[in-house]
Amino acid sequence: MLNPIDTDAVIRDGRVAGVFPDEIHEGVAWWVAACFVVISRARQMAVAHDGHPTTAEFHQRFCRGAINAEHFGCQVSRLGTADEVQLLHAMKQLGGVPGALLTTTDGGGRQTVTIRLYDVDGQPVTEDTGLAGLRQMIASDRVPIPVNDQAKGSITERADLVEEL
Repeated sequence: MLNPIDTDAVIRDGRVAGVFPDEIHEGVAWWVAACFVVISRARQMAVAHDGHPTTAEFHQRFCRGAINAEHFGCQVSRLGTADEVQLLHAMKQLGGVPGALLTTTDGGGRQTVTIRLYDVDGQPVTEDTGLAGLRQMIASDRVPIPVNDQAKGSITERADLVEEL
């Protein structure tokens, strides 16, 4: 695995989070997305971010990881900048799909990037509902890759779902 992370430190407490670039890097977003698609068996997903410049690259990598997870062909609805309420609303509008919210906070000269995952009911993914499996997949270098180009999903811009609120 290129550029490994301390999965126990970064994937915990109901989220994936770490100081950028020391504890977490953009590639982690790809890994998390691909593993989440496989664990949740998602065929569709909504993804949003907070608009922070650091979050933008993590968001892009997350979306690409989600569409490249094995044979799932996950269709990613990229919402753009949104908060948790807007994300949950969009997930419901899309028929009850899983989702992810990526954020960055600045403090003390450090940037902490956080990825929060949500199940189809809009509940945060916890240790028991997927984070433990996700952590294990990444720690054991079993991040899913696409079987072939036909197995890839696609990304659709869906800012319209955020603008409804």
